[in-house]
Amino acid sequence: MTRSPRQTGLDEERRTVDLPQGTLEYHDVGEGDPLLFVHGAFVNGDLWRNVAGPLSATHRCLVPTLPLGGHRLAMDAHADLTPSGLADLLAAFLDALDVDRVTLVGNDTGGALCQVFLTRHPERVARLVLVNCDAYDNFPPLAAKPFTLGARVPGVVGLFARSLRSATVRRLAFRLLTKHPVEDRVLADYVDALTRDPGVRRDLRTALLGVDPRYTNEAAASFPDFDRPVLVVWGTDDPIFPLADAERLVAAFPDARLERVPDAYALVPEDQPERLVELLDEFLGARVPAET
Repeated sequence: MTRSPRQTGLDEERRTVDLPQGTLEYHDVGEGDPLLFVHGAFVNGDLWRNVAGPLSATHRCLVPTLPLGGHRLAMDAHADLTPSGLADLLAAFLDALDVDRVTLVGNDTGGALCQVFLTRHPERVARLVLVNCDAYDNFPPLAAKPFTLGARVPGVVGLFARSLRSATVRRLAFRLLTKHPVEDRVLADYVDALTRDPGVRRDLRTALLGVDPRYTNEAAASFPDFDRPVLVVWGTDDPIFPLADAERLVAAFPDARLERVPDAYALVPEDQPERLVELLDEFLGARVPAET
């Protein structure tokens, strides 16, 4: 597999890699210690464009687009898209790129997947960064339960997807996740395939049906055993993910700290990317314990 020269953004064409679960799109920019960025539902890897881009000056930034509704390529019909299955999909992605160990960075649903990944593949995590995400009993959080409950009813995901063809509806939907407006072209890219591809809608529905707090609570049981550096970054104005969960996460890990980010909702990479880059740059300068 060929490597790209060092980049300063995510504007180059997305790459693809064939995995047992299906074909995955991704960005691979920069050189150095690898960072794996994990997004949540209804967005794609471009969520990290203003974070991975700057950090690619000093690190190799791996940014896959997971089958969570913002993807363009549907997975195989029988792919395991439960949280544990998606964590294993990330592991298969790293295997395909011949990457052993990464700093794991997750936001929203992606933060829950990072927690599950940590329990299933702890040896592959050098550091962990969690940014406003599902945790403990809040998987899904209260505001997202209509989506997971609606996924149980055939046709509901399709109705919601069709409503997102309207730019006005897209803006209203994402105002629950971002405090500041996101460019229309970005929002359109997030949901374009969802509105037109039944395979993408099938993947999203399958993933939503797998959401269950038992995954995050089981993952939490392993937190005291993870002695590598952990950074928890939380947008303090977020109406979806409670700050109390961030504080609980920090207390659970042996080596963790909390950084509060004002003027941001759940999608901190959209609302405050510059501040997130600053925090990650500082955190990544810390020494990583040797693999045991």
